[in-house]
Amino acid sequence: MKTANQLNTRKLVLLGLLTAIVVVLQALATALPIYPFTLTLTLVPMVIGAALISPLAGGWLGLVFGLVVLISGNANLFLAVSPLATIVIVLVKGAGAGLASGYVYRLFAKKNRTVATIASAVVCPIVNTGIFTLGCYALLMPTLTEWTTNTNPDVGWALDAGFSNVTTLIFIGFIGINFFIELAINIVLSPTIVRLVQYGQDKKATQQ
Repeated sequence: MKTANQLNTRKLVLLGLLTAIVVVLQALATALPIYPFTLTLTLVPMVIGAALISPLAGGWLGLVFGLVVLISGNANLFLAVSPLATIVIVLVKGAGAGLASGYVYRLFAKKNRTVATIASAVVCPIVNTGIFTLGCYALLMPTLTEWTTNTNPDVGWALDAGFSNVTTLIFIGFIGINFFIELAINIVLSPTIVRLVQYGQDKKATQQ
């Protein structure tokens, strides 16, 4: 039998390990850019943390992911436009993806842990990209409109690149194929994630 303190210590150690993995994976992703942004490779440890520890742990890992994005310079394009809006979008989308992943796992876990893990893995990139999209529309619309019109030739690079409206700019210029690659990575790795989560849950159960 493990005491409550021992179990909490194990969770903290796991959370620390997953936090380090998030930092390393996102730093690695910075070196492998797919225009215009880098891939988000940290969604897998976020899902694992959310399932094995708690939704709040998933939120924390998402927050760390957001901080690394800001520090690494991956959000410099937006920081130059609106630092506050960019910080809010980047941090909220990461934390939101982790939290959503954890709560979706909890929703299905009692019935089927395999389904719960796969659903959690799929929801994570959807929420991450969804909050980014909503944030762009809600907080950066005036600037994005300028980029896709002739109202300000000095910032009309998006128009010059063929993005004639904000929707095209966001979904093709910003999101592009990144979302589909991230979703595919999580789906392909879902069997592995399932095994890791089930192993962790079973081991935790035997130690209690």
